[in-house]
Formats: sequence, C-alpha cells, structure tokens
Amino acid sequence: DLQGVPFVGPAGQVFDRAAGAAGLNRASVYLTNAVKHFKFKPQDRRRIHVTPNKSEIDHCRWWLDAERALVRPKLIVAMGATAAYALTGDGKAIMSRRGKIETTKDGQQVLITLHPSFVLRQRDTQGRDSAMASLTADLAQAAVLGAVSD
Repeated sequence: DLQGVPFVGPAGQVFDRAAGAAGLNRASVYLTNAVKHFKFKPQDRRRIHVTPNKSEIDHCRWWLDAERALVRPKLIVAMGATAAYALTGDGKAIMSRRGKIETTKDGQQVLITLHPSFVLRQRDTQGRDSAMASLTADLAQAAVLGAVSD
C-alpha cells in the first residue's frame, strides 16, 4: 500500500511467478484491490495486514464497480475471500469454489481462486507447492477464458 500499486510485495511476487507459469502476462491484466485501504496492526517495525470486515468491503464496492465499468473485463479473477465476497456476495469456502466460474449480481463472470498470500502462509513445502499449483492452474484457466470469451 505504501507504493500505491496492488500486488508488489511478497504476494505480488507469488502472483507474478504463478501468472508467468500460467502464460498470463501481468501487463495485459488489470490488477486492483477490492478494498482500497490497508488495515494493519503494527508488529515491531512491520505492518501486519488485518482482513477487512464485511462493512469495509461493502463500503468500497462502489469503487470496484466503477473500475469494472471502466475496464469492462472479459473475466474477473477473484483472488481470495475478500475479493470473492466483494464480487459474488460470498467469501466462504474458497478451497471448494476455487477454479470455478461464478457471477456477479450483474452477470459478470468471476473465476474464484486463492489469494497469493495464501501460498506464503503455508507452513511446509508440500503445502506451498500445492497452493502454488492451484493458483497457477486457475490463472492458466483465466488466461484461456479471458482470451476466448466475449
């Protein structure tokens, strides 16, 4: 948030690796955050992200809707529970929904996937590899769907 650009920190690096492996060019996609402010708690010299609540997500929805209207994406990829909630009204059960197409209230297609930070939170190599493979597969699906949908 200090740079004013989404996905530039460690989660952004995970996204870049997964997108590259999926054949998705970062320069060809529009990246944004569902919530425009960064809520955190200080810990030593670091700022630890605090998940936004539903009220905060709902408050920022007008901005996300305005971006969607301007960009007019062929496909939206909701990375994580916050984005899924902002776009579909449901932020639960991301693991069982990931890789599936859902729709916004106005009929826009949304592909649900993991947030790149989920990969970083995995405690062991097997968990990180599995999460990364899932994210990469979903982004590969998005690359195909985004290229062929109207």
